[in-house]
Amino acid sequence: MDAVLELKLREMLDRHEIWQVLQRYGRGLDRFDRELVRSCYFDDAIEDHFNFVGYVEDFIDYADRASGYFISCQHGLLNHSCELRGDDAYCETYFMFTGVAAKPPHLLSQGRYIDHFQRRNGEWRIANRVAIVEGTFDLFDSQLAATPSKYKPEERQPATRDRSDVSYHRPPRPRLPRD
Repeated sequence: MDAVLELKLREMLDRHEIWQVLQRYGRGLDRFDRELVRSCYFDDAIEDHFNFVGYVEDFIDYADRASGYFISCQHGLLNHSCELRGDDAYCETYFMFTGVAAKPPHLLSQGRYIDHFQRRNGEWRIANRVAIVEGTFDLFDSQLAATPSKYKPEERQPATRDRSDVSYHRPPRPRLPRD
């Protein structure tokens, strides 16, 4: 294989692997999957996250407590830039977080993850992170569209915040159509 093509393929794979770490992170937090979140960090990583600064295990405890206020939450990843330098990568990833409370107001938060990734033993993980929250907003239930809370539980697919969630089922099990 030509050397230039090989370098381009390596760069594509590195970027893809880093993006997959970020995807695991959001999913792990939303599903309260501690093991999945933990897999995104190296043991010595420091998380500087708004009003929390500390090590990974303590951050996961903090995130579980903070997110436990909500009946559901979602971490959406948006713009992403990644500067590769050998076994180091410097990334900026915009995020949008929504937390649905038992009753309004709900929360919308937006900001950026400023990450130092490293590749150690062939695996990319977060070595250190600074999370910058740039805005938080109260949200209220829509008066125009039906929200999930307006449906009876038997009329919707249940969302859970653990490994019993349908996203972990292989294959996913849809509800049966009504006759």
